[in-house]
Amino acid sequence: VQLVESGGGLVQAGGSLRLSCAASERTFSEYAMDWFRQALGKEREFVAAITWSGGDTLYADSVKGRFTISRDNAKNTVYLQMNSLKPEDTAVYYCAFRRLPWGSATKYDYDYTYWGQGTQVTVSS
Repeated sequence: VQLVESGGGLVQAGGSLRLSCAASERTFSEYAMDWFRQALGKEREFVAAITWSGGDTLYADSVKGRFTISRDNAKNTVYLQMNSLKPEDTAVYYCAFRRLPWGSATKYDYDYTYWGQGTQVTVSS
């Protein structure tokens, strides 16, 4: 499975960005997807998760109310809409694919088998 993220960039605090992650998997609609991020010098952390159907989502407390994860199974793509961005949101953002058909979405990186190359998000103050 190949995952390709896009949409990162430089934005001022308070601004918005939308990240996209396109998957090569033909049966994409059967699998949960996540977004994680890793800031320079810090460990990778969970951001948001979405079930295979899109019916359930999970968010880290730090982004709840500001970020929205969604998916378009017809386009094999998952999105992360990021609003009210803060400098502490600066990180490389990765999408991840859970190789478990109809599995639940989790916040644990060890549950996810395939990862994208990452896209840099930089929020200036």
